Order: sequence, then structure tokens, then C-alpha cells
Amino acid sequence: MKSIVRVLALVSLMSPAALAADEAAITELQQRMQSEGTSNLLFLNDADRRVAFAHMDRFAPSRALPASGTPYPLATELDASLMGVTYSVDGQNFTVESLLGQEPLMGMAVLQGDTIRLEHYAPDHTPESTWVSFSVTKSFTSTLIGAALKDGYITSLDDTVETYLPRLRGTDYGSVKVRHILQMASGIAWNENYEDPESDVAQAGAHQGVALTDYISKLKRAHPAGEVFNYNTAESNLAGEILRAAIGNNAATYMNDKIWQAFGMEHDATWLLAAPNGQETGGCCISASLRDYARMGLVAKKGGMLPSGESILPEGWMDMATTPSKGFDGYGYKWWLLQDGAYTASGIFGQMIFIDPKRDLVIAVHSNAPAAVGTDYHKHYRAAAAAIVGHFAAR
Repeated sequence: MKSIVRVLALVSLMSPAALAADEAAITELQQRMQSEGTSNLLFLNDADRRVAFAHMDRFAPSRALPASGTPYPLATELDASLMGVTYSVDGQNFTVESLLGQEPLMGMAVLQGDTIRLEHYAPDHTPESTWVSFSVTKSFTSTLIGAALKDGYITSLDDTVETYLPRLRGTDYGSVKVRHILQMASGIAWNENYEDPESDVAQAGAHQGVALTDYISKLKRAHPAGEVFNYNTAESNLAGEILRAAIGNNAATYMNDKIWQAFGMEHDATWLLAAPNGQETGGCCISASLRDYARMGLVAKKGGMLPSGESILPEGWMDMATTPSKGFDGYGYKWWLLQDGAYTASGIFGQMIFIDPKRDLVIAVHSNAPAAVGTDYHKHYRAAAAAIVGHFAAR
């Protein structure tokens, strides 16, 4: 069996030649996209996405989340037995080791407490590599809403959207409660089909500011608020808009203050902007290293508790955030809810932060799945994560 130590040996710091090849690939893709008039990264082929997803700041405007001077320490005690953990997909058995060899898997880390038990990277990925999170970011926009509630910038989750965004007053969205935005239960009609260029998410999934509010102001109610779950990227972008309006600042600065510096993230990261010097995309696209994905999971698992002993979140926030909503018992405040108290932040193309408080586990995944959702690869990494949890639970 290939040892984890050998796997890690393959992903030491990239050589100057590798960095030069990386830069050449970025430049070639930028030039080709410009000549073809292509800007939507979701519709690139697998090889091109592998370049773009690792370097989002080179393909779209972004705001920096600088590495902390005092990173939160993670011990490393690798558990070789995890490679042999078995899981089943469509009636066939596989091992975690076989998952790690799948081409879409860019990186996977398993933390028990503050200790790394498994850490794997694809040959062209390293511990320092950033990777776009897509909708994983939604869960942390929600977390920042919690921080703003504790700080007094937001008075109540039962405030309406128009309380913070008066330009939506008189629209169907204006009367929706902030709580229902977090639960994706506004009741407003929205099409989230990633493969349809005419869908709402394709037309306005990255809109922020006036462009966002202009678009959603025209959308109409399909259900009573709070009653029906409908996955809606615009509502996470709207949560980001509410956050920025409430705090009177940009979201990256608040994220940097509350989490990136305060908890201690190890590597530089970025947050995608809707336009140069514009607003962060609240529903998408923090690009961070695998270990910092895992640290973001620790922030949630610890209820926002910082190394200083202070919490950035109201008491009981994560319990509320992971309580099933009326519209869908598998969703909380932008967290997907699983069995036995586990929950995940999940993004298209196979990004994940899996948190199991009962087993003190965090599993972080970087992926380049062959499609946004619904592939066999998606089944594999999710089934493997569940099997890893079972492995620890059986001890």
C-alpha cells in the first residue's frame, strides 16, 4: 500500500521549473479566453478549469485575505489505516486510497481535533495551493452574519431585507426576513440550473450591488416566505449585500478581522469581486489552501471560539445555524445538514468542508469534478467521507 508519507513527499514546494510551467499555463488560458470571448469559467473544459480554479485571482478581480502572522497550529500524526477504509458506490466497494488516485481529487485532509490524520494532494497541487471554494463561501457569509449580529450591526434575524437594503422596499424580496434568506426559503422564484445559459444563476449568479438588487427586484413570489426551500445563489449574494450594508464595510475586511487574522489562517487567500474594486460575491468564491479550508471548519466546530478564548459568534449560534429549517430539514443557515449532528459547507465541482462535532472531525476537499453537480466522483468523495467518520466512530 502506498504510504501517506510518500504521497506527501510528492507535493513538496514546487520547483522553479514547475512554477514557470504554471505561469505559462495561466497566460495561455488568459489569452485563449480573451481571443474566444469566453469569460464564464464554469463552462471551461476539465484541463482549463484545473488552471483557473487554482488561480482565480488571475481570471477575476478579487480582494486579499492575507495570511496570519501567527497561524493556528495543526499537529501532524498521519494515520495509515485511513487509506484502507472502504466505502461503497452503486454496489461496488472502493478504498480511500483509490479515491485519492482519482483525477478530479485535488486535495483531501482529515483532521481529528487539531491533528492532521490524512493529507493528500494531486501531483500539481501543494499545501500552499489555493483553490476556489464556490458555495462553501455561502456558509461563511452566514457565519459573518452571525458575527455581525453579536457585534450589534444586525439587530435581529427577523428584520426584513429592506431594513438594511431600502432600495428593495416595495419589492417581494424587501419583505423577506434575513432568517429566511439564510435558509434559502424566501419563496421567490429562481432557477439555479448551472448547465442552462439562460437560467437565473447563469444570468445573475455573480451580480452584486445595484446589479443584484435591480435583477432580484423584478422576481416574484412563488411560495410564502419560510415555507419552501429553493437553492438560490442570489440569496447568498444578497446575504453578502446585507452584511456589507450592516457593517458599513466590505466583507473581506470583516472576514479578515473576524476569522483570517483572529483565528490564524496559514496562507494568503482571496475573495472574488463582482467588478474591480467592487463587492465580494457573498455566495461564492473564497480561494484558500486545503489546510485553511480545514481551519475554517475548525472555526465552525468550535462555535466561533478563537485561540484568544473569545468567540466571534453569539452563544448558541452554530446550534441555530445547524437546526433544520421548516422548508427543508437538510438545510440550516447555509449549512447542509447530515445525520447525527454532522454538517457540511459544499460547493460545485466537488468542494467541501465536512464537520462532525461528535467525532471531533473536519474533512476538507479540493476537487475538479467533471461537472458542477451529480457526477460519479461526487458520490465517491461523499461516501468516502461518511466511511471515514464511521472508521473513527468504531474506535
